[in-house]
Amino acid sequence: MKLEGKVAIITGAAKGLGGEMAQRFAREGAKVIAADMADLTYQAENVEFYALNVTDPAQCEALFNYAKDKFGHIDVLVNNAGITRDAMTRKMTDEQWDAVIAVNLKGIFNLTRHVGPFMQQQGSGSIISISSVVGVFGNVGQANYAATKAGIIGLTKTWAKEFALKGGNVRVNAIAPGYTMTDILKTVPQDLLDKFASMTMLGRLGQPHEIASAALFLASDDASYITGQVLQVDGGMRL
Repeated sequence: MKLEGKVAIITGAAKGLGGEMAQRFAREGAKVIAADMADLTYQAENVEFYALNVTDPAQCEALFNYAKDKFGHIDVLVNNAGITRDAMTRKMTDEQWDAVIAVNLKGIFNLTRHVGPFMQQQGSGSIISISSVVGVFGNVGQANYAATKAGIIGLTKTWAKEFALKGGNVRVNAIAPGYTMTDILKTVPQDLLDKFASMTMLGRLGQPHEIASAALFLASDDASYITGQVLQVDGGMRL
């Protein structure tokens, strides 16, 4: 029970990686607030749904106040909500650019700006933001997405410094998953999936539970001396 007695907020938790992390954290003893615009696609003990649009600063502040008032402490924040609006740069619209920036980058800022200083005040906490190998290596047709995922790495390293000030003892890390078999990839043709797998040293795609295991490690006291890091969980992928 690595998270016994801890309270965790996970965004984008209706399904996919967020859903996997919410259920895993709950099994490890955490009280989980699973925040998303869509209803949860699963039921799990100690997982509570909270309707949230991360692009709305007022909703993010309300979620923070709700968790703080209900539990008195917030121990883990996983910034997982994200979208894609892929296009080559020459064809990318303002709407495609702005939508991805608003969710993937500002959405993380909207919630962490409240939770981070609160954790600093309480003297402990772990913040985990989901980046991507695309944020490390870049990718054709994903200029907006790559910019946000690279931005998450910059935020992670900055917040690791800020929230550790004055004995804050808040750990801030990022996970950069490779291609992982969520619902999005299930619509991709098999030949492309095989191509993605061949780009990894392990010769296969990732599974959601493997990303959740990395998040659990960073959320737990097992990672008590790890902060400001980007953990690539990608099977040794090179883009």
